[in-house]
Amino acid sequence: MSTFIDLHIVQNVAPSCLNRDDTGAPKDAMFGGYRRARVSSQCLKRAARLHFASSGLLSPDELAIRTRNIVTLISDRLAQLGHDDTTTAITAVLDAADLGVKARKAKGDEPAPAPQTEYLLFLANAVVDQLIQLIADNIDELSKGKATAALKKEIIGLMSSANAVDVAMFGRMVADKKDLGVDAAAQVAHAISANKIDRESDFFTAVDDWTAADEADAGMLGSVEFNSSCLYRFATINLDLLIKNLGGDRDLALKGLAAFLRSSVLAIPSGKQNTFAAHNLPAAVAIGVHNSQPISLANAIEKPVWHGEHANGLAAATVARLQQHATTLSNAYGLELGLQVMDTTGAWDGDTIAALDDLITTTIAAVQEGN
Repeated sequence: MSTFIDLHIVQNVAPSCLNRDDTGAPKDAMFGGYRRARVSSQCLKRAARLHFASSGLLSPDELAIRTRNIVTLISDRLAQLGHDDTTTAITAVLDAADLGVKARKAKGDEPAPAPQTEYLLFLANAVVDQLIQLIADNIDELSKGKATAALKKEIIGLMSSANAVDVAMFGRMVADKKDLGVDAAAQVAHAISANKIDRESDFFTAVDDWTAADEADAGMLGSVEFNSSCLYRFATINLDLLIKNLGGDRDLALKGLAAFLRSSVLAIPSGKQNTFAAHNLPAAVAIGVHNSQPISLANAIEKPVWHGEHANGLAAATVARLQQHATTLSNAYGLELGLQVMDTTGAWDGDTIAALDDLITTTIAAVQEGN
């Protein structure tokens, strides 16, 4: 029986455009017959992953890098070790793992840039370090353009590893190389607004500070779409799968879980923040530790929430809806969701935890007690 940690977040966001579609408009979706604001799961996961490092919650050795420019990265590091012109050797390593590279054309008289991999490779920083050492130790052989069978086996073993928290948490897919795939231990839903939204547009002008007498002051005209929404966010972590992905390292899995919970709450996507500065922290966070199955509470807001439902406003009304729906599901299906709640709105009926630090500590304790 797996242990699941469900994360529910209510986050009221001021006018913003945190996550744009291909037209530059904020993403949205239809839910319950009404248009809702939406922030994609990819956007939320990237914000959390970047927060792992920027906040110091996890060390570089516990994290990964995702890039097409692995040839350049490794080449630069090898140059620091005194090895020059290593592109052939690096390419041989990637070919050994069936991850070929694509040459790039030169521009003008400049030399051709280093080749890139066809896919974004998501590799643990520790694995990159090990690959660099492997190439340095076998530089003469690999510079001939091919790895021996023994080296190939070692290379594939290294690159198949998921021993970085973000790889273990968010998974890895390489379409043509299933052996390198990692099943994600975390599932993150697209955030949707509890309230229905209308698309709004801000018409702006950029004023020229120095113009001739017969020139217009406006140097540029334009518009940007935005919305304001109270988001419901849901994510779930399969702790047993996380531990498995990390090679059985339970301590690192718990450290990664704590980092994921904190970063999911605090990290805010960067889209159009120079324009809107929508740095709004969540109004409420609920975390459940249980052994049933992941349970989203999104259907609590199938009917759009109206700010007048609660004296404390839209976020409070959303919190009250979530609690009511959680109770309904628990009674109907005999579920024990194990919710612990931090609520700044005053809408949660029952015991709450005052601070995020205490909420995360309580969650980790509940995980350890149940395992």
